[in-house]
Amino acid sequence: MKRFIEEVPRAQVSLLPECLDDYVGEDNPVRVVEVFVDGLDLGQLGFKGVDPQATGRPSYHPSVLLKIYIYGYLNRIQSSRRLEREAQRNVELMWLVGRLTPDFKTIANFRKDHGAAIRKVGSQFVALCRKLELFSQAIVAIDGSKFKAVNNRDKNYTNAKVQRRLEQIEASIDRYLAAMDTADRTQPAEAEAKTIRLQEKISKLKAQMAQLKEIEARLREEPDQQLSLTDPDARSMATSGRGTGVVGYNVQTAVDATHHLIVAHEVTNVGNDRAQLASMSEKAQAATGIQDLTVVADRGYFKGEEILQCEQAGITAYVPKPLTSGSKAEGRFGKQDFIYLAQDDQY
Repeated sequence: MKRFIEEVPRAQVSLLPECLDDYVGEDNPVRVVEVFVDGLDLGQLGFKGVDPQATGRPSYHPSVLLKIYIYGYLNRIQSSRRLEREAQRNVELMWLVGRLTPDFKTIANFRKDHGAAIRKVGSQFVALCRKLELFSQAIVAIDGSKFKAVNNRDKNYTNAKVQRRLEQIEASIDRYLAAMDTADRTQPAEAEAKTIRLQEKISKLKAQMAQLKEIEARLREEPDQQLSLTDPDARSMATSGRGTGVVGYNVQTAVDATHHLIVAHEVTNVGNDRAQLASMSEKAQAATGIQDLTVVADRGYFKGEEILQCEQAGITAYVPKPLTSGSKAEGRFGKQDFIYLAQDDQY
C-alpha cells in the first residue's frame, strides 16, 4: 500500500540485529539484574544446587532461576506458567537467562524451596541501596495492602457466620419436614419418591450441622475466634469497598519517598493498621541505617502508644488524627472548631 509506513517482511532476516544483545538497551533494567545477581554469593545465601552433582541429569543454575524470579517481580508477573511463556518469547528475558527455558514446575519449586534465601537477596539489595546512598532523604511512607489468600470466603468461619448458617440449615430442615407432611397427607402416586428425595436432603443438612458444630468447637480454641480451613493463617478483613471484605493478609510496606524503593515489609493477618506504625518504622530505620528517620502514614495508623514508641526510638511520625466524633455528621460543631484560651481556661 502506498503512502503508508510499510512493515518489514517476516522472511527478511538480514535487516534484524545480528545478536540478541543488540535488542537490549544499555539502560535496560535487566542489565542491572544481571550484574546484581552475578555479584551474589548464592551458596552463602542458602541456595541449593550451586555446585553441580557429579551424576544425573544437569540442572539449572540457581542464578538463572533467581533472575527469572526477579524479572517477574519487577514486571508484576506472579504466575510460574506465565514466566515459562515469557522465557520463550520475551526478548529481555531471553537475554537475561541466555535463552534458557525452564518449565513452570521448576520455577515454582525454586520459589517454594528457597523462600528464606530469596528474603536474604532482598536484604542484600537494600544493603546495596544504602551503599549507593539512595536512602539519603530519610523519609519513608508506610501503608498496608490486602492480599487475597488461597482460602475461599466459604472456608473462613467466625462465630456469627456459624450461627447464621446453623439457623439457615434449621430453617431448611423445617421447610423440608413440612413438605414431607404435605406429601404424606395428599398421597399422590409420586409422593413416595418425593418423600425419599426430601429425606436425603434432610440427611445432608444434618451432616452439615454436625460439621458446623465441630467447627464451632474449634473456634473456641482460636485466640481471635476465627478459623480458616484451607489457609490457616488467613483472616477475614474489611476492604475499602462498602460491605466488602477479603480473606487474606495485610501486607505492610515501608517505601523510600525519593526512589520509591521498598525498604521493609511484613506480612500480618491483622485487618487494621493501628498497631503497625512503630514496628514498621523500626524495621525501616534498621534497613536504611538512618537514625533520625521521618515516617508518614495515613490516619489508619493513628494510635498514641505507637507514635510515642516512634518518638522514643528517634523516629518522627506524621500521622493525621482521625475524626471519631459524630458531631459534624449531626450538624453540630466538632472539637476542631474550638480554640483553647489558656489565660481564660476556656474554649
